[in-house]
Amino acid sequence: LVIMTMDIYKDPKRMVEDISALGLRHVGYGIPTDLFGPFVTACVQVIRMLTDNDAAEEAFRWSLSLISRILTRVINEGSTIVMKAINSNSGKQLRKAVGCAPRGKRALWMLNIQVGTQSISPLMWSIETGSLEAAKAIIVDLLTIRADRDRYYYGMDILFERHPDVIKRICLDAPALMQPLLDGLIWRSRTTDNGQRRTNYYVRHLLLDENNEFSKATEWITENQDPKLVCHPVVSLVTDMVWGRVAFRTFLFGRAWFLFTLLVFIASQSVLNRVESHDAQQIRIVTFVLRCFIYICSMGQWVLYHVKNSLRDIRNSVSVKFGRCYIPEYLTQWQGWSSLILTLFLVVMLIMEPILHCFGDSSNEIFTQICPAAERFHFPYSVASTGAMLTYFMLLTDLSVFSTRVSAFALVCARVLSEVALFLFGITFFVIAFACAISALEQENEKFADIPVAALQLYKISFGMFSGDNYDDLESDPALLIVCFVYVVTTVIFMLNLLIAQLNCAYHATYLDMMGYARLNRGKIVYETMSSCPSGRWEAFVGDLRLDECCEFGEGDMGVPGGMQVFEPASANITTVDMIKRFGGSTS
Repeated sequence: LVIMTMDIYKDPKRMVEDISALGLRHVGYGIPTDLFGPFVTACVQVIRMLTDNDAAEEAFRWSLSLISRILTRVINEGSTIVMKAINSNSGKQLRKAVGCAPRGKRALWMLNIQVGTQSISPLMWSIETGSLEAAKAIIVDLLTIRADRDRYYYGMDILFERHPDVIKRICLDAPALMQPLLDGLIWRSRTTDNGQRRTNYYVRHLLLDENNEFSKATEWITENQDPKLVCHPVVSLVTDMVWGRVAFRTFLFGRAWFLFTLLVFIASQSVLNRVESHDAQQIRIVTFVLRCFIYICSMGQWVLYHVKNSLRDIRNSVSVKFGRCYIPEYLTQWQGWSSLILTLFLVVMLIMEPILHCFGDSSNEIFTQICPAAERFHFPYSVASTGAMLTYFMLLTDLSVFSTRVSAFALVCARVLSEVALFLFGITFFVIAFACAISALEQENEKFADIPVAALQLYKISFGMFSGDNYDDLESDPALLIVCFVYVVTTVIFMLNLLIAQLNCAYHATYLDMMGYARLNRGKIVYETMSSCPSGRWEAFVGDLRLDECCEFGEGDMGVPGGMQVFEPASANITTVDMIKRFGGSTS
């Protein structure tokens, strides 16, 4: 406060703007102006007790009185009936407050209060202070279409022009307001025609930002991680439309290279090694060329990918603690760590490549894999090749985004894996317990000779791989037969049925939101893909939508721009009341 009284002499213009901004915040707090006079008097009395300099006391009194007068003026001018309704968090009072506003200025009453060069938004203030009832009333009122004999009034454009990041702010501070906001972007006709209902989706600001580039609204909604919100008709329409007409080709082109490298890898590791041909040299040459392609183009690409992303996260100080060490943040996503595993498998394969170890062989066969130097690498190389093949196909599941149903199925499978892991943990516990018990039992069956062998047989019993003849051999040892019988009851009957019950419950809980999670996955891929989409394709897509043209509310009844019209089945969303509030009388 003392610094403000001194700065008012040094830089009065700046201080007036700062005090005006402070006064607007006091409007939001609902501070009564009657308190400023006693506050100034009390401060002057304190200064009088601290100094005998009359000039300093008078200077302090004058500057503090000036500050209080500025604050009083700002509060009096900014304390509109809308702000008073927000302070009481009453939707009824807010609707009554804006009811007397002219239709052309109604939106500005709820979005902008200007005092001098400073302004405050009643909508944003209500969200920041938690007055959600008032904020909901503002959003519903702004997105209600009104009409008189002269024109239509719709606050969508004013809302997004005043607050381009309104979706981000609401997702962070008041997610409950997203539903009324999105509902306000839909207009449905009360009448139907041939079993179809005319519906307008006003999606301009969900698609375009102020520079006509792809809006970040999809990114903000997706990062909110609400599976029900992304299934809203407006969000679904925008996501599916951008995906099908713009992002799909870019995404497919990016994955085409991965598909091609996978086919090459399959040919070099799983096909050519099983081909029997009279021209073995030609097979060896083709195998060598394909493997060189994998090591250079596929492994090299993945190495560059991980180096680039690791350096980016290190440069931005973005890391996640994993155990006692820190790892780059991109490795927390399953595509990141699975592609790193694939890269490691390919590096191990390159190190143990039999063709390279046979280069110094004295035989005349070119690119052979059979030589004394490479013999000890054959099996570990095949194990690394098997791991790389499985990892390739695991990364291929990313293509399930092409269909929301397939993507939903893949997500459900991933979410019930935890139940399967718990079942395997329980089975392993019982296997170890019964294997130790059988090993302590006096019995002569060679298939249960010690703990490891007995554990293997018990696993076979659990998974139905234990043959009938082996069961017949147990009849000669009743004690062992009884122990195996108890094990079967415990695992095959109890544990397997418990797993089925757990999977049913987990599937039922996940099924309710599985389409939402699939759409979250698609939304993430859409906004990640749009950064590399050609600008020409995006401009052509936006031009085809013709968002600057007015959407019809009926035959010849031209409405407001910024939307696109579709026809829905009449029974899909029954609407019996006109969604447009119409006013008669003079429009002057």
